[in-house]
Amino acid sequence: MRPGSNPGGSIYLKIIKHKMAVIDQAKIDLLKQSFQDLDARLADPAVANDSSKLMRLSQDRAKLAPVIELIETRASVISQLEDIDSQLGVEKDQEFLFILKEEKAQLKAGLVDIEQKLEFELLPKDPNAGKNVFVEIRAGTGGDEAALFAKDLFRMYTRFCEKKQVKVEMMRSTEIGINGLKEVVFLASGATAYELLHFESGTHRVQRIPETESGGRLHTSACTVAVIPEVEEKEFEINANDLRVDVYRSSGPGGQSVNTTDSAIRITHVPTGVVVSCQDEKSQHKNKAKAMGVLRARLKEKQDQENKQKSDAEKKAQIGSGDRSEKIRTYNFPQNRLTDHRINFSSHGLDKCMDGDLDEVIDELLKHERKKFLESTQGV
Repeated sequence: MRPGSNPGGSIYLKIIKHKMAVIDQAKIDLLKQSFQDLDARLADPAVANDSSKLMRLSQDRAKLAPVIELIETRASVISQLEDIDSQLGVEKDQEFLFILKEEKAQLKAGLVDIEQKLEFELLPKDPNAGKNVFVEIRAGTGGDEAALFAKDLFRMYTRFCEKKQVKVEMMRSTEIGINGLKEVVFLASGATAYELLHFESGTHRVQRIPETESGGRLHTSACTVAVIPEVEEKEFEINANDLRVDVYRSSGPGGQSVNTTDSAIRITHVPTGVVVSCQDEKSQHKNKAKAMGVLRARLKEKQDQENKQKSDAEKKAQIGSGDRSEKIRTYNFPQNRLTDHRINFSSHGLDKCMDGDLDEVIDELLKHERKKFLESTQGV
């Protein structure tokens, strides 16, 4: 205990306890103990020699680390505020008092932000939090320009993932002759993949003068993006008798053969009519494994969507429906402006966004999601 600090219950702790009913010291202690236990287990040589256990524990630690950092930051800010209060009680120098009060105001403002983030982190989690996600980009209205924009979106997301240390693995792509993409599917892997990308489902509209436009006219085109959480085999079982598996020779742009063996895979789930294919690997076995991963995720998504339609209780905290037909964002190239219509947010740095700098818009979406979710859970 520092000299002059409030004994037992700091006024700041009392305020936080009042504002953050979902947080209690027992819960914080349990989280900190769990984090220490994970560190101890990861240091165990037996775990280091078991790759599957090492990966699982590392993922658990990665999920918990941001919460622990918030807890420690919060404790540090509270301690600093207590120190300042103790100095304010004895300090006589007016200039130094002014500095202390300024610092106190800044710390209190920062504490509010930390509290909001921590409160959100300690609420019940989205069941998909921490999962890898399949991202599907498809050219929509706009012909060749839509295919060019699909390729631009693919580059934007891969650059963003690279900056966020989220691994990208190509699952499927269909190119067209003008160096565009009719569709592309990739897997984004990492502890933050779902958090960073789950907002992206919907229709993305572009306004620009296409490379193919000789008259200099502004065109409006669109692409659809779907973000589907990866599903493990144990989470969703598929009856093998419901599948029709076709093998064929991989082909590139214009139908040209890119492989001399029948390694490409097309899997049809007969009851639902859902079809997936993969030809990016030279191995038929690898292509089938990838295709099954995409199929499992699509069927689980389809089941979840059907369950939502049957339920009257829609999530109030959700930003948009995630429906691919919903226009969520406009990319206006002449004005260098990106607009997210769900939160009425605009950025005049479209060029940077297209280069993978999506932090500003993603941060705003996260803040909005947290705010709505907290309001719904507190009955506001």
